[in-house]
Amino acid sequence: MNIRMAYLLGMIVGNGEIQRNNSTTKILINIPHKNEKTDDGNDVKIYVKASIADIKSALEQTIGTTLNHTQNDRVSTIYFEKQNSDYLITEIMRMCQNERTFETMRVPQYFYTAPHDEILYFLRGFCDVTAYIRKSNCYIDGITHRVYIEIMHNWYVVAEICNLLKILDIPVHTIDWAHPNMRDGKLVKYNEGNPNFWKKEHQIKITANEFLPIGFTVIHKNNALNRYANEMSNYYAFSGKNIADITHRFYWEKRKITKIRQRHPSENDVSIPPEIRGKHYDCWQDIAKDLGYEE
Repeated sequence: MNIRMAYLLGMIVGNGEIQRNNSTTKILINIPHKNEKTDDGNDVKIYVKASIADIKSALEQTIGTTLNHTQNDRVSTIYFEKQNSDYLITEIMRMCQNERTFETMRVPQYFYTAPHDEILYFLRGFCDVTAYIRKSNCYIDGITHRVYIEIMHNWYVVAEICNLLKILDIPVHTIDWAHPNMRDGKLVKYNEGNPNFWKKEHQIKITANEFLPIGFTVIHKNNALNRYANEMSNYYAFSGKNIADITHRFYWEKRKITKIRQRHPSENDVSIPPEIRGKHYDCWQDIAKDLGYEE
C-alpha cells in the first residue's frame, strides 16, 4: 500500500462503481457538483476539471493506465479499465470484499491499523467525492463553518469513517442520520403524506478547522476550507479564546442534548440496519454508538 493507492480506494469506497465482465474490469468514480458556482461566484466545473488533471497526474503511474474522464453540469466521472487478472484489480476487489458499488462497500479493514498518512489519504479520497464546504454549512451560531460528508444509504460506512477520523484525533461535530426519528421527529412530513421523506443522505459534519489535516485535492473545496477555517480561527483569536477548546471535543466528551421525538411508523423499515431497526432514538449520538462509533 502507498498513499496514492489509499487515495484511490477512498474515492472508490466513497462514490465508486466496479463493472466486471468476462475479461476486464472498469472502475468508475463520480465527483458530484453540488452547486454550479462557488460561494465567491466562480464556475465549479472549471475547478473540478483542473483538479482532475492533478488527480490524473498523481494516479496514472499507480494504476498503470490512462485515467479518462467525462463531465456534465452535475457530475464529473473518472474511470479506467484493466484486465481482471491485473494485480491492481485483484487488490481493489480484495480490499472492497468483491462489492461493486459504494452503496454497499465498507471501509477496508486494512485502514484501521494502517500508517496515519495512508488513513489520511484514504479519507481525502473519500471526501473529495462525498464532502462539501459552503457558507450555508455554517452552524446556527454563524461562525462554526463545517464540512459535510454526505453518504447515500450506507449506514455502516458512516460509523466506519467516524472511527478512522477518531484514529487521526479528528472529532465529529454532529451526524445527521437519515433515520425517521432524526429527519421527521415530529411526523410533519409523514402526516403530510410523505412517509419516506427521511430516506435521504447521512451527513457527517466536521468543523472546518478540525478538517484541515485531511484537506481536499479538489481545488475549490480546499480553497473554501482554508478560507472558512481562517475565519473561525481569527474570530476566536480576536475573542481571546483557543479554538481547539471550542471544537476539539468528541461527542462523549460533551453534554448530550436530546430532543423528545415522536415514534415514527418507519422505525421498523427494512432499509434500517438490523442492529438499530425497531429502536426509537431521541439523539444522533445513540445511533452512532449502536452502529459502532464510540469511545
